[in-house]
Amino acid sequence: MTTILGISAFFHDAAAALVVDGNIVAAAEEERFTRLKHDASFPTQAIAACLTQAGLTAEAIDYVAFYEKPLLKFDRLMETFLSTAPRGFPSFVKAVPQWLHQKLFLRREIRRGLNDTYQRQCLFPEHHESHAASAFYPSPFENAAILTIDGVGEWATATIGEGRGNTIRLTHELRFPHSPGLLYSAFTHYCGFKVNSGEYKLMGLAPYGTPKYVDLIYEHLVDLKPDGSFFLNQRYFDYLAGTRMISKRFQRLFGAPPRVPESPITEREMDLAASIQVVLEEIVLRMARTAHRWTGQSALCLAGGVALNCVANRHLQCKGPFEKLWIQPAAGDAGGALGAALLVWHQLLGQPRVVQEHDAQHGSLLGPSTTAAEIRSSLEELHVVAEPIEDESERLQTVARLLAEGKIVGWFQGRMEFGPRALGARSLLADPQPVTMQRVMNEKIKLREAFRPFAPAVLQERAVDYFNLPSGADSPYMLLVADVQPTQRITIDDTATDARGFALLNQRRSTIPAVTHVDYSARVQTVDPQRNRPFYQLLKVFESLTGCPVLINTSFNVRGEPLVCSPADAIRCFLSTEIDALVLEDYLMLKSAQSPEVLSQWNHQASRFTLD
Repeated sequence: MTTILGISAFFHDAAAALVVDGNIVAAAEEERFTRLKHDASFPTQAIAACLTQAGLTAEAIDYVAFYEKPLLKFDRLMETFLSTAPRGFPSFVKAVPQWLHQKLFLRREIRRGLNDTYQRQCLFPEHHESHAASAFYPSPFENAAILTIDGVGEWATATIGEGRGNTIRLTHELRFPHSPGLLYSAFTHYCGFKVNSGEYKLMGLAPYGTPKYVDLIYEHLVDLKPDGSFFLNQRYFDYLAGTRMISKRFQRLFGAPPRVPESPITEREMDLAASIQVVLEEIVLRMARTAHRWTGQSALCLAGGVALNCVANRHLQCKGPFEKLWIQPAAGDAGGALGAALLVWHQLLGQPRVVQEHDAQHGSLLGPSTTAAEIRSSLEELHVVAEPIEDESERLQTVARLLAEGKIVGWFQGRMEFGPRALGARSLLADPQPVTMQRVMNEKIKLREAFRPFAPAVLQERAVDYFNLPSGADSPYMLLVADVQPTQRITIDDTATDARGFALLNQRRSTIPAVTHVDYSARVQTVDPQRNRPFYQLLKVFESLTGCPVLINTSFNVRGEPLVCSPADAIRCFLSTEIDALVLEDYLMLKSAQSPEVLSQWNHQASRFTLD
């Protein structure tokens, strides 16, 4: 038996992944355990959870693979500092002590993190090699083109390559400082959202605006070539020498300073979001066409943080040259831990690869599960009233009735998701048919901006009845956007057709308005019994009660916190928000059944949640 531990740490989204004889056994992000969003520290607790899931100890690890080459990354930082001296000196002073203390001595840090029990080999593939491996090896393709796109690894910001059997070869790369991810993050910052976590807000804001700045972006910021490569005009950015994303020249170009976080969002931010989304989609499409031309493959695998932009993925799926597309569910840096481990097994050790019909990601339900003893302990500690319902059919009927009555339900079942999307294991669920449900969940449960859309989870066999997905396509990992079918749309009153901005939120657009975005799109999750049987069965029962095979599925957390991990996390979130019911494995908790003393103790908790 060969056990390989993959690690990402110290830069962004620390994670661990365990691969045993080529099988993905477990993977988890450190933030879920520390409760610090995007925690970049050494993933001690994530490693422990993976080993526990596999029934192994650290002594059983044969190889440790770190997801990038720290010395090569340090080379890029030093060259950048030198090329911008003396202006880059403040950044140099800020960054170098951390490198000298920790990041240049990763073998030492890894062994420390494993309690000095690991004395075997540590391996360091390149950042985009890890992304490519995370995309190709779990995919259902024997051969495929590979495209990785993010902010920056060591030097590369995007790569094109090819996977054949058990081998990956990256042939072309775009290099720092010319970066699709950093370009999009610059607009994320300018529109008042947090870089490296607010990009999905910018994507959700885009449909409210008009892409009126596209020509301005191409004229001044981006020199885009036919093959998808481009040059960023560094006079408008400040991430090379400074500590900010954009320069004063950028602000003058668009006529104002950056939006202050939490201040009102104006049409300007909406139009900027729409504009940069159009530009990003064109960059991704051109890169994909180049990958197709160079490889001749009919399938494409995607990874890197930009691959989480599901609107760009939809654009690529509809207008791109590839017949099939597979995207790594944990496409960001966390997924690099998984890719690094798989790369060692297949590429370094030369082990064969067995392609699986759906994929080898196991529904991305790779995190820890819980035990009945842990649940009972949490119930006692937090003084919660819960009803055990051991019969699955009875439990599903009860939950489906609550949802049909308009209740919002926390759903905690099985192993936790790996990646940023809740896929029906740590989810908040609701009926998508009431027109007010989006506003209620955003304002009273998620405690976030009202414009943020929710995703529909739909029975795979009913998906085409509600969403315009390509023939034979599915979207199990919530990484593709599709239009709501015309048969499900509702004609908007003529007096409302001139509405703009957030006024569009008040319009009922379809039979499932709570998951229909203002442009009639939805970020779809297709649910099948192979990847997540309990969630599939719940959707079936809900359909039998209501005729609707769709539920709102959003992550079980509130603004500023990671997805819930433990039973105690779930109970605390349930008690401190207006969630009506919580299903914790076999236990059902109703808010109405809790004592006034317990509820009053938690009523003040919502005020502590901060911006994510």
